Amino acid sequence: MVQELIDISISDLMTDVNRVACVDPDNSLEHALLVLVKSGYSAIPVLSRNGMVQGTISKTLILDSILGLERIEFEHLADRKVKDSMNTDVTTIQLGESFVRALELAVNAPFLCVEDDAGRFVGILTRSAMLQRIHRYVKMEMHATTRPSSH
Repeated sequence: MVQELIDISISDLMTDVNRVACVDPDNSLEHALLVLVKSGYSAIPVLSRNGMVQGTISKTLILDSILGLERIEFEHLADRKVKDSMNTDVTTIQLGESFVRALELAVNAPFLCVEDDAGRFVGILTRSAMLQRIHRYVKMEMHATTRPSSH
């Protein structure tokens, strides 16, 4: 069972770039918040026009950036840019790296930005997708070891 987990390909578990909600660093925070709310994600990748990961933006980062002393200053959402509020400390993984390495990185990140050999963004690998696969293997292993013997 362990070898089967070790051999899992990142590409088999990741969500392809064409199915990932993302924004541009020059987008307004208002646009980013709309994308986040519509997609249902709490954080999404920020990509340059040439497809390179620049950072991530989250609802929390957006709200922090418009938090005034007395109130949330929603009127600043349209004026402020994603690049001014995004997190640039992004957890990335190369497409060819191991599942074990992905697990190690996912301990502290809800998703990993997956890059090809040229450093271009090709998708995300969520901690949830990894846990679902591990859970499936554990259930299969438990089922295999608890089968009644046919004596």
